[in-house]
Amino acid sequence: MELEKMRNLSDEELKSHEKTSAEQLFRLRFQVSLGQTDGVKKLRQLRKEIAQAKTVARERELGIGGAKKDAAAENAPAAKAKKGARK
Repeated sequence: MELEKMRNLSDEELKSHEKTSAEQLFRLRFQVSLGQTDGVKKLRQLRKEIAQAKTVARERELGIGGAKKDAAAENAPAAKAKKGARK
């Protein structure tokens, strides 16, 4: 799944996608260990999708990304000014 599509998912859909990918990764690792398949490319793809889903979830948690990122960037100089005033 592309990163932009992943960013447009709701939080529950994102968690569901991450869980599904993790289950697929587990099954594929099991098949590779038994010698039933040679799915190295699919292993990499699934690991990448899981990492992207976790990254998007963390960005949302921190309020980073998209329009939220622009708002955070605007507030950053004000936050730095406040820190300087404390010193």
